Amino acid sequence: MAKVAFLGLGVMGYPMAGHLARAGHTVSVFNRTDAKAVAWVAEHGGERAHTPREAAAGAEFVMACVGNDDDLAQICRGADGAFAGMARGAIFVDHTTVSARITRDLSDEAAKAGLGFVDAPVSGGQAGAENGALSIMCGGSEDDYARAEPIMAAYGRTVKRLGDSGAGQIAKMMNQICIAGLVQGLAEALRFGEMAGMDGKAVVDVIQGGAAGSWQMVNRHETMLDGKFDYGFAVDWMRKDLGICLQTGDEIGAPLPVTALVDQFYKEVQAMGGGRWDTSSLIERLRKLS
Repeated sequence: MAKVAFLGLGVMGYPMAGHLARAGHTVSVFNRTDAKAVAWVAEHGGERAHTPREAAAGAEFVMACVGNDDDLAQICRGADGAFAGMARGAIFVDHTTVSARITRDLSDEAAKAGLGFVDAPVSGGQAGAENGALSIMCGGSEDDYARAEPIMAAYGRTVKRLGDSGAGQIAKMMNQICIAGLVQGLAEALRFGEMAGMDGKAVVDVIQGGAAGSWQMVNRHETMLDGKFDYGFAVDWMRKDLGICLQTGDEIGAPLPVTALVDQFYKEVQAMGGGRWDTSSLIERLRKLS
């Protein structure tokens, strides 16, 4: 068992850190809103830290799951940052979805300080985090990954190294690009069926096992048809992720026409007041249009 720090106790980080504690690791937690750290320690034990540096002190592994590039840089750098508290040989594992640029910058800084760094964004949403069934896409050195993989196994069903620093983030971008197109297609099909007078749930029972089937169809069609959008990843966060995809696409010259279009559709959902709805709420935009 290892001494582990976990930075960021949001809807993903809170249960992920809990799985580490249940696996027998000694866990120290930090969260910008201290009340969440207090609640986590009351539920799981361990220690609550007041700064990332304090949480990271003496930890063999420091895991993070925060909001964006700026949040990640803030918890890593500076006098109170995690890097300042980590001993040489310790490994920082970042589960945040961020740009490959900030990942590579921080990986270089970590290496200069004698630290390991693994970018390890996750897929599977809140349910995956709570059930310990996340897919984790990793970038970094083979040695750093090999050491960190058994720790991530506490909450990862599928954990795989895909290349050097930044590869995990690129893989997560690919994941989000796929989801954007899938959800829009599903929303269009279900709304088309509604307007044509079909029983959408009955139709999905027939088609979900064929070529049209997807995780989104199986897990979201009923709530989409019922107009319930509190079951997953928020539109606000999806737009943040798609923004990273589109920026990276521009940088490498990769066209992303469908992604760009769906990003604008999510912008319209935000304007409808749906920023905290889950990503399947694209169907609500179509209902508004028709």
